[in-house]
Amino acid sequence: MKINWHNIFNDFAKIKVLIIGDAMIDSYMWGSINRQSPEAPIPIVDVEKHEKRLGGAANVASNIKALGGTPILCSVIGNDDKGFFDLMKAEKLSTEGILQEDRKTTLKTRIISENKHQLRVDEEDTFSICNESDFIQHTKHLMKDVQIVIFQDYNKGVLSKNIISELISSAKKLNIPVLVDPKKDNYWEYKGVDLFKPNSKELTESNSSDNDSLSLDSLAHIVSYQRKQLDAKAFLLTLSEKGVYIQTENESTHYPAFKRNIVDVSGAGDAVIATAALALAKNINFNAIAQLANLAGGLSCESVGVNPLDKDMLLKEASRLI
Repeated sequence: MKINWHNIFNDFAKIKVLIIGDAMIDSYMWGSINRQSPEAPIPIVDVEKHEKRLGGAANVASNIKALGGTPILCSVIGNDDKGFFDLMKAEKLSTEGILQEDRKTTLKTRIISENKHQLRVDEEDTFSICNESDFIQHTKHLMKDVQIVIFQDYNKGVLSKNIISELISSAKKLNIPVLVDPKKDNYWEYKGVDLFKPNSKELTESNSSDNDSLSLDSLAHIVSYQRKQLDAKAFLLTLSEKGVYIQTENESTHYPAFKRNIVDVSGAGDAVIATAALALAKNINFNAIAQLANLAGGLSCESVGVNPLDKDMLLKEASRLI
């Protein structure tokens, strides 16, 4: 039976999503390269434009909002004034889940010329947050009123073993589905979730394998082992230009990527997890979730920098291809 994606997308407006994880700011310096430095063998970028955008877990929140859902972002940022709250306000995103501590707000500055990243500079603190109990209680309070939970882990210090365990347990008690976009440090801490979504690099790093040397069959074998170890209902592996691979207890399918004009892969994973979360909240089957997320990831790569998805464009493609 064909899914009525138009109705599904309209219903995204009824879904409230809790995003828990590392929020950051993506800063961009756009310019042109016309000469080399006389001081070192490096290009000189004549900067023409500066721009700041929400990144990390905050970009997931931006994507949820762009698709019509209501995001609540739970994160910890620094007391420094880097413009995070101004960016949230500009996108009309709630800041009720944001706590502050004496730490740096993660700021990634990308220098771009000729539609290519020339350099990235990171300013951040990655030590664990100081007040775990406050963050847990605050997040639990906000969790009571949502339909789905996303853990967006960038290994920047917000998510620890204790926080992950406590909040997954709370979600289960409330019968709220949980999705995870993991990173290496906490990879094996996300037990018993509904959808676990690493990329191929994260998968092979957790398995001490060489990403480039593994066939799809080999990756599928690793996925099967990890899905059972993690007790995940579904395992969605993103494969960059090769598409996505979805596996549950009863079936597995590889969906190749659609042909795209790939400009920038930044934020593709954020688009995938946001789309998958809204679809899962609507009780869409996992294979259809994988196909829709595959489209979302591809669309997000067609522009430079981290940008929220275009809901109408995603719906148009979903209606035609799925």
